[in-house]
Amino acid sequence: MYRFIFNRVKKIIPRVSDTELVALKSGTVSMDGMIFRGRVNVPQGKHKGLTDIESSFYNEKVNNLLKKYGDKPVFDPFNKNLEIVDHIRKNKFFSFIIDEKYGGNNMSINAQSKILTKVASHNPSMGVTVMVPNSLGPGELLSHYGTEEQRTKYLPALADGDYIPCFGLTGPNNGSDATGNIDEGELIEVDGKRVIRVKLNKRYITLAPVSNLIGLAFNLKGNGLLEEGNDGVTVALLEKEKFNLDMSKCHDPLGAGFPNGTIKGTIDIPLDCIIGGERMAGEGWKMLMECLAVGRGVSLPASANAGAKVCTFGMINYCKIREQFKIPLLKMEGVREKLGEMIYNTTLIGSSIDLTNYLLDQGEKPAVISAIMKQQTTERARDVILHGMDIHGGSAICEGENNFMSKFYKSSPIGITVEGSNTLTRSLIIFAQGLNKSHPHIYPILDSILTNDLSKFKTNFNGMLKHVLSLYGSSLMKLNLSGDQQTELNNNTVRFANLANFMALLGGRLKNNQMLTGKMADVLSNIYLANSLIWVSNNSKITPEAMTYCMKRLNYEIASDINYVIDNYPSSLRHLLCLSRPKIKNTSIQEDNEFIDNFINSNTNMGFLQKDIYIGENDILDKLIYSVKENKVNNLDVINVGEYNH
Repeated sequence: MYRFIFNRVKKIIPRVSDTELVALKSGTVSMDGMIFRGRVNVPQGKHKGLTDIESSFYNEKVNNLLKKYGDKPVFDPFNKNLEIVDHIRKNKFFSFIIDEKYGGNNMSINAQSKILTKVASHNPSMGVTVMVPNSLGPGELLSHYGTEEQRTKYLPALADGDYIPCFGLTGPNNGSDATGNIDEGELIEVDGKRVIRVKLNKRYITLAPVSNLIGLAFNLKGNGLLEEGNDGVTVALLEKEKFNLDMSKCHDPLGAGFPNGTIKGTIDIPLDCIIGGERMAGEGWKMLMECLAVGRGVSLPASANAGAKVCTFGMINYCKIREQFKIPLLKMEGVREKLGEMIYNTTLIGSSIDLTNYLLDQGEKPAVISAIMKQQTTERARDVILHGMDIHGGSAICEGENNFMSKFYKSSPIGITVEGSNTLTRSLIIFAQGLNKSHPHIYPILDSILTNDLSKFKTNFNGMLKHVLSLYGSSLMKLNLSGDQQTELNNNTVRFANLANFMALLGGRLKNNQMLTGKMADVLSNIYLANSLIWVSNNSKITPEAMTYCMKRLNYEIASDINYVIDNYPSSLRHLLCLSRPKIKNTSIQEDNEFIDNFINSNTNMGFLQKDIYIGENDILDKLIYSVKENKVNNLDVINVGEYNH
């Protein structure tokens, strides 16, 4: 019987490529695994305090940097003044992830996130410039995979800023499909030495115009270093001055003000330039996936956090002192509706970052949660910024010192696009790959089929059967007569896990049902966000009332999406799922208004909102705070837009 089932399952499972297998094996399973089991235990514990070095950066070096240069763009393609880059590198802002023994500062994830948020809250272009060397790139790849000789040579110089790194993966024919039609390398012999000849055409490479140490990913043909016919992504590290690289062209990403450009040329790469040496030839995709499992969950969420917090904090204060139609904006319900959305989404962004940083500092490398964080924080931050632009009106669309919105408005689409577009992340990675990676039984079953292990298949299939029957039965009995939102979240977690089992039955058809996998990704993401609210509330960072309101909103979104998936499930088994449909109940207008008033009148909530954003003396945020304190209604110092001679 099991052989028959084995053969049947083998036919319906989707084809899994080598690159997908590497992604499935990379990183760890964390709270995402609990969600697929149908029950989540929110971690206990708090962040550790900042070390002296971390505190020095956060309280002194960041303040000095922002006070000196304000929100001046780091890099202008038409006026390449590198003074800011020089200040950043000389003050060791590129040293956060490098071990102390190599001269680095080896900061906690929480410290890195706080510093990046603070920098980006005043100057997004600086945020990107500091972020990239401290995320996926030469520093991290060398730390994890480099030979001791490579580490000793390059890491101290990276920490001190003598080297400015960049990393080149993306080209005209490989964007979100990172290993698509990528640059190819071939092993040849030149003057009696083996080298890899690569014709490069890289674009969208952040820091490339100012970089002098370049990490490169290319597809190495299996003609000497790898088994014949087995190509493999390989990562090399090159000093700019030693190679004939054309890095003369740069991009201008929406005028956001950070260095970004191209890397071109045909070069011969010595084998000792491969990160990790010759033995790591062909292992590049594994290296990138394992590093991305952490990096994707830190840097871009920190940037999203910065933009969302500044826009929401600024707009709350603006609405208090700005009048139209002889009433404050804060009392206009149409404005309040948008302001409430800003507060809601910003709270979710900050809460999820707080929890994720804690998990990462505990040693987790949660690939699925990192994908959730990248997609959810950047999308929700964009919504926050768009609502803020609407409220700020003419002041938001005219450049000038009082416009605290435009720099985030320009930057928000960039975070959504880079490191894999959010469209791909939502429709193919968070749930579709998460199902295979985070589900307690699916990957073991898949592995037993790939290794043709019938005994292992039998054990895991029996476990899967018990899991399916248990969750299906539980999903039919979930009631919440009290209306408690944590109980409702627990019920929705069971419903999601049950529905995930039914989605797994679609096998290879999942890849063609991306609207459904996207909705399932939303449900999975929102369950994680809801648990992050519990975590920050347990640590007294937001009030219980704010947590309950936000959880009710999330439970509504979760239930709506579960019902959408059930209604569109492409099988007659839909009738079984209909019995587990959750009831949908959103917040009322009264609850929405109470949430806004309670939030902005709570020192706890406003403190959470203001945490980690930079407020300089006499800048626009400082002026807004002063105007509220002094009740300066329609204060022209904060309302006037920029005026220029022509």
